[in-house]
Parts: sequence; structure tokens; C-alpha cells
Amino acid sequence: MKKQIWSDMIFVLIGCFLLAFAITAILEPNALITGGITGISLIIGKVTGISYTIFYYMLSLLILLATYLLLGKYEARKILLLSIMFPAILMIFSIFDFRLVEDDLFLAAVYYGIIGGAGVGLILKQGYSTGGTDSVGKILHKKRYPFISINQIITTIDIVIIIISIFAYDLRIALYAILTQLVLLKSVETVMYGLSPKQVKLEIISDAESKISDYILHDIKRGISKYTIIGGYSNISKVKLVTVCSPRESMLIRDFIAEVDDKAFVDILPVMTVWGEGLGFGSIKE
Repeated sequence: MKKQIWSDMIFVLIGCFLLAFAITAILEPNALITGGITGISLIIGKVTGISYTIFYYMLSLLILLATYLLLGKYEARKILLLSIMFPAILMIFSIFDFRLVEDDLFLAAVYYGIIGGAGVGLILKQGYSTGGTDSVGKILHKKRYPFISINQIITTIDIVIIIISIFAYDLRIALYAILTQLVLLKSVETVMYGLSPKQVKLEIISDAESKISDYILHDIKRGISKYTIIGGYSNISKVKLVTVCSPRESMLIRDFIAEVDDKAFVDILPVMTVWGEGLGFGSIKE
């Protein structure tokens, strides 16, 4: 257990360093923008002339406090470490005036997406979260918009931030922001699952199957199938849940399962493509 914790911490630190490097050496020096609290901080810093790292730290602490008050101790514990540690690392990196890929916004946007996405992927893969818009999405979903999935809320927030960046920067920078987000998301998925497809299938065996199925149906907004199975060793009959979702949604489901049943059995399978009705699925007629 101790070896696993140390291993996780090493990868989390590497992820933090990669993300901080991508922001301070690529994104900010090239006057590019992205979503999340990074984008908000850069916009406020641009308008006020104050270092964006200060606003990043303030927003991280505010989101941590809001998460504790509105979602409880469990959710706050998941973002506590990185809400304090990563902004500090970001401030340290910002001291060094190192710039990468100047005068080429396209390469800068791609390199930021690759390096920053690798950092975020390493952090998420170890079960941690930087908080940010992920936590904001959970808060809005629980308190205001339960009929909208968390993933859709987060995407909407990022789109709003990119639209606002048009006024602080210009339309050209906002369009590059879309590129940075696309490359970053693909980089995150590659780190987390390898060069895998966009959809994954989860097979879940748990004593808390009713809570898990309710979460997938109403919070994640994905369909499920149920199968009655019999354990070969125990000879006990149980219900297996099967759902197809995006890699990002699979991490949300995993976190929820860990909260309600840490003895659950979950296997994840890559899916080449899905034909049928559902977000991200292809049409059966194509």
C-alpha cells in the first residue's frame, strides 16, 4: 500500500510539473487561452495586469471551499491536495522566464495540448483531480441542473470561457483555444487509456447496483443493461451492470462506485465504435 501511494504521488507530481510547464512556458507566453480556471485566470490577469497565478490560487481555494460546503468532505478530500499544491507549483514555474514555440501559435496550441494533456492524464489516472471546472460541474449538477450531465455542464463552462476570451484577446486566439482543448482532451484520453477508441464499455458487479444504476441513468445520462450472473466460486447470484460511455464519464462512474462500494468489481473494455442512439454514438444508418 505504501509503495502504491508513493508511486501515485510520483506520477501526480510529474503530471503537475508537465501541466505547470505547459501553462507557463507555452500557453501564457504565446498569449493563448484555454478552458477551465486556467483560462479564467489568464483572462482576469490580462484585464487587470496582475499575475494570473494569483487568481488561479484564489479560484482553486474558492472552489475547494464551495466543494466542502456544497458537496461534503468526501468530494473536498479528492481535490484538497492538488487545490493547494498545484497552484504553488504553477507560481514556482512562473518565476522562470522560459518560453517555448514563439511566433507560431499553431505549434504552441498543439504542444500545449499534448504536454498539458499528458499532465492532466497522469493526475486523473492516479485517481486525483485538480478541482477546477470538474468540481464546479458537480456542484451545478447537484444544486441547480440535475437534468444535465456533469460532462455537458463542464463542456458548456469551457465554451463560455472561450467566448469571453474573444473580448479579452481576439477571435483568432479564441479559435486557437478550441484547438488546444481538442488536442488536450485527446492527449488526456491517450495517457489514461492508451491509443484507445472514444468509447469504453464498463461491466460492473456490485452489491450497490441500484445506487450505481441510478447514478449512471440520471447523473451521467447513459443507458445501462442488467444481467443476472452466478459466481463460479461462490455460486451466488448477482446483477451485472453494463454501460457504454466516454473515457471521461467512466472516471466519474469509477469515483462514484468507489464511494458507495469499494469492494465492487469493474472491468473496462475499449469499444471500436457504437451504432445507436446516445451521445457520441454513430447512426445505425451510416
